[in-house]
Amino acid sequence: MIKGVGVDIIEINRVRKAVQRNNNFIKKLFSDKEIEFAKKEKLRDEYLAGRFSAKEAVSKALGTGFRGFEFKNIEIYKDDLGKPIVVLSGKAKNIAEKMGKYQIQLSISHDRDKAIAYAVMEVF
Repeated sequence: MIKGVGVDIIEINRVRKAVQRNNNFIKKLFSDKEIEFAKKEKLRDEYLAGRFSAKEAVSKALGTGFRGFEFKNIEIYKDDLGKPIVVLSGKAKNIAEKMGKYQIQLSISHDRDKAIAYAVMEVF
């Protein structure tokens, strides 16, 4: 059963400027493991914007937004085929587990100017 849906869109230039302004921007939002994955993508602005948007979309699908947990409690990776995978930890995971056995589907896309992510929270 679908328990929540979240979508987020962001201007890539907004993320680019945040990274340039604040050296800690990436460390505040992404886990060490996510940063390693991002480095493989050369820390491209559209990659970071897509992951930022994905975390926002997942927080909305959880029904809470970012209340009570941090950006790092939602990690975004990809499988061997490039499909995005969501890994929850800490309070974000607790919120999801209270709903029952769950799975989060995620889609991320971007064009030259914007990145968008769409998340669906399923509970079994």
